[in-house]
Amino acid sequence: MKNKLTVGSWITLAHPAIAEIMSNAGFDWLAVDVEHSTITIREAEELIRVISLSGVVPLVRLTSNNPEQIKRVMDAGSHGIIVPMVNSPEDAKKAVESVKYPPKGKRGVGLARAQGYGAKFHEYLEWQKDESIVIVQVEHIDAVNNLEEIFSVDGVDGYIIGPYDLSGSMGIPGQFEHVDFLAAMDRVKSVAKKMNVTGGIHVIEPDPEQLKNRIKEGYQFIAYSLDIRMLDVVCRTGLNSIKELAL
Repeated sequence: MKNKLTVGSWITLAHPAIAEIMSNAGFDWLAVDVEHSTITIREAEELIRVISLSGVVPLVRLTSNNPEQIKRVMDAGSHGIIVPMVNSPEDAKKAVESVKYPPKGKRGVGLARAQGYGAKFHEYLEWQKDESIVIVQVEHIDAVNNLEEIFSVDGVDGYIIGPYDLSGSMGIPGQFEHVDFLAAMDRVKSVAKKMNVTGGIHVIEPDPEQLKNRIKEGYQFIAYSLDIRMLDVVCRTGLNSIKELAL
């Protein structure tokens, strides 16, 4: 994924048909969101299975930077993690170490789906060294102030901005045109470009024009909307067109 444009999306609904439909739509990756959903670890494993068997890269957005949760979703077959609230190099190092086996990391070794239930342990051992993915979320002003140190941590593959939390940490929640917020965004992009770090952002609404604009701005790891917004927007658009005909 590094230095290559990829477009994925977010899954917050636990039914495997959602994962199958979105996988078949052509996304490069899909992130199972266990932070802002009611998806359980058991349901996450099922979604990961469907995504990976469909030939799409499965990722998991965590509830927190928790080594135990990271170990479980990686063992379930996730190719990587999206880690909320990475505000320091220590946070970034903790996430990387939780994904990687020793000597690079501290992840406990077990046999589960990711390791072919034991039959493919050695293949997985080699795979996780360089192919497992760690995306840090830049969603606090402390992260913005510590960017150089965070991006310097070996094993960090990219970042994704959390605009709502970032603006909230600055005391201007949701004010995305505020001069201070725009300055913070400019700093993130500038530092990432200087350090050759893959930049990501979430286009919340399923708006193709917003997607194109973000690509033109240079973002390479882009989450295009999420399951519930796509469903909501399509339903409302269809019903609104009927209402207009009735007038």
